[in-house]
Amino acid sequence: MADPESPTDGTVADGPTRGNSPAAKDVAHILHPYTNAVAHGTRGPTIMRGGGGIRVTDDAGKDYIEGMSGLWCAALGFGEERLIEAATRQMRELPFYHLFSHKSHDPAIDLAERLIAMAPSAPGGPMDKVFFANSGSEANDTAIKLIWYYNNARGRPEKRKIISRLKGYHGVTVATASLTGLPYNHRDFNLPIADILHTGSPHHYAEAEAGESAEDFATRRAEELDALIESEGPETVAAMFVEPVMGAGGVLVPPPTYFEKIQKVLRKHDVLLVADEVICGFGRTGAMFGCETFDIRPDMVSVAKALSAAYMPISAVMISGEIADMVARNTGKIGTFGHGYTYSGHPVAAAVALETLKIYEERDILGHVRAVAPALQEGLRRRFLDHPLVGEVRGVGLLGAVQMVADKANGTPFDPARGVGVHCAERAHEHGLIIRPVPGDGIAFCPPLIITEAEIGEMLDRFARALDDTARWLERAAA
Repeated sequence: MADPESPTDGTVADGPTRGNSPAAKDVAHILHPYTNAVAHGTRGPTIMRGGGGIRVTDDAGKDYIEGMSGLWCAALGFGEERLIEAATRQMRELPFYHLFSHKSHDPAIDLAERLIAMAPSAPGGPMDKVFFANSGSEANDTAIKLIWYYNNARGRPEKRKIISRLKGYHGVTVATASLTGLPYNHRDFNLPIADILHTGSPHHYAEAEAGESAEDFATRRAEELDALIESEGPETVAAMFVEPVMGAGGVLVPPPTYFEKIQKVLRKHDVLLVADEVICGFGRTGAMFGCETFDIRPDMVSVAKALSAAYMPISAVMISGEIADMVARNTGKIGTFGHGYTYSGHPVAAAVALETLKIYEERDILGHVRAVAPALQEGLRRRFLDHPLVGEVRGVGLLGAVQMVADKANGTPFDPARGVGVHCAERAHEHGLIIRPVPGDGIAFCPPLIITEAEIGEMLDRFARALDDTARWLERAAA
């Protein structure tokens, strides 16, 4: 945030971003997501100028391993020429058209057909319809509206409450940020809205009772969900949103039997299940969808991020036949389906997504992930589980996290005000590695799916230096 006395012509008068540089103009004019605007006014941005493979380069020429695939999304890394060419071809042929009022185009049609063919199965059979949007937030917001529309069409307007989990992440629209179970997404935004409920997370390490096994913990979480639905009244509870692996909340992998038990509770009470596959979808867990990894049978599935490998904004909601049929009948009664985005199924984005799915298949990206995932999972455990700062290492496929703790013996967390996770991520940045702090002083890893074993080793080397730097910083603070 620029000082109020700063010039108004795009320059910054003092500090590290002086003059009319790109950094100064950034500070003057951009309100950055997930950024402390006051601190940004002093430190300025890291401006990226190029990328190739798993690496990006800043405007000073410094190389970074992108250990987070950007924002969990650049599945094919940077500089994939086939995606660039797919976008260029479609730009020339039909740069834009919409899907409103019976209009369509080939990329959206072909992509919808491809998604339905590969989608996880719903309880009653295959998925039936696809609704396109532009981001995971929009896809999940659409799912909420579809849930309400569906129950109103069934004559059950009171069945509208939606459950998500503490530490879950489902987006930042008014409705999806309400689902998101993280305090900073609610504070001073007047959220959550009404009819949004939260239940406990599946993080056994941090939330289990003394001596409680992983399966007993899963049973308790299912019993708590059952009690919540009973207390609210099953006739008022419409759906539950889940991530197969909770991403931004900490890369939380569910314990054995968790989803089996959760799904039994939901079916008992006629509560729909929405699988948020925005992070897990398209190979991240070693299967095409996290639903396959954890045997989840959802009524709806939201996807985004790796759908286009992040080269174009696009997302989708895949809908079961039962819901799609009821929604369709209700549009006949009302006269239209009063929902949609200008860029729903944008032809360029859809063409890039189609090419992305072709690449996943032709290059056997799933096979590659399964082959290299042990280098990440075993490497994280072998190298860091015995480190004095590390309490837990967790993950699946090419998704992992290291949890730092103040007391390794009993898992006592650091005081959040100390910012240990943030400090570690900043040290990693200095060592040429971009990773992400997650709640509880965890560090998340989500590298591009194309990463090699050698590159995983280099990524972990850079992280090791950052972790040791953090340990020395804490030692100095304690002296």
